Amino acid sequence: MNNLRINGRIWLETSTDGTTERFMGIGRLELLQHIQHTGSINQAAKAMRMSYKRAWEMVHAMNTLANTPLVSTQTGGEKGGGALVTSEGEKYLTYYRALHERFQQFLMLELANLPN
Repeated sequence: MNNLRINGRIWLETSTDGTTERFMGIGRLELLQHIQHTGSINQAAKAMRMSYKRAWEMVHAMNTLANTPLVSTQTGGEKGGGALVTSEGEKYLTYYRALHERFQQFLMLELANLPN
């Protein structure tokens, strides 16, 4: 069979009271990276072509599930509000990037091992 590919996604989950919730995946990683670069949840949402509401829900979920918030926010004032990826958020960004890279390497290795 020609053109076979192996594909997959990896994410971190948490379980509380028997309910499993997604904590970190490629979409949340991308959102955190955009927040890091723009200093704004709104601008990060625009960069990802998602609604502000959806981006805020993702940030809120990560902050709620983590022991320490991954994003800190400041409400608007004269210069407007803002958002900052915390040091805890930086740790998860670093870890998940490396995890994702190892996962991609695993997929490539498995593809190389496919029978001809």
